[in-house]
Amino acid sequence: MPAEKVKKKSTFIDMTAMSDVTVLLLTFFMLTSTFIQKEPVTVNTPGSVSEIKIPEKNLLQILIDPNGKVFLNLDKPQDKVEVLKKMGETYNIAFTDGELKKFGLSNSFGVPVQGIKEFLSLPAEEQDKVIMNYGIPADSTDNQFKAWVKFAREVNKDLIIAIKADQNTPYPMIKNVMNTLQELRENRYNLITSLKNAPETKP
Repeated sequence: MPAEKVKKKSTFIDMTAMSDVTVLLLTFFMLTSTFIQKEPVTVNTPGSVSEIKIPEKNLLQILIDPNGKVFLNLDKPQDKVEVLKKMGETYNIAFTDGELKKFGLSNSFGVPVQGIKEFLSLPAEEQDKVIMNYGIPADSTDNQFKAWVKFAREVNKDLIIAIKADQNTPYPMIKNVMNTLQELRENRYNLITSLKNAPETKP
């Protein structure tokens, strides 16, 4: 008796539904994620066990590199524009609409206000190269850092201040920034650190 032939079944699997789900998930993550803004210098923050999350809105970030140079960043472009206008009025510098728009779209800034016009005229690649050589003046002779923070608070009353300093930055330089904040009665601010494991306690 001849053996019965088994009919071959198709191994084709319709992946259309899987592809649709993948595209939807990819679109969702792209639209809901927040991109980390480029910083002018690399800062290795000290470690801590604190898990307090820094807010992403209404944030003024103070960046201090290992040499004590100070850079600032406001998360809202319109806030940057309004603060630059106030700085221009204080230092008698007139900024064009194009310069204000370009400044509002920039990342962290850290150039003396007298050199901002020249800095904004540079291509983006050149800006990245030269900004690390500057820093906002924060000494007693010309404390432009104090003016930036003061005007930032006037523009945005809900502003939250966060300090991000390198673990190798000398403490007196960080203390100088904190003293300036105290002079402005800004006594509440966050310190950005890297998360590390808490030491185990023996029973």
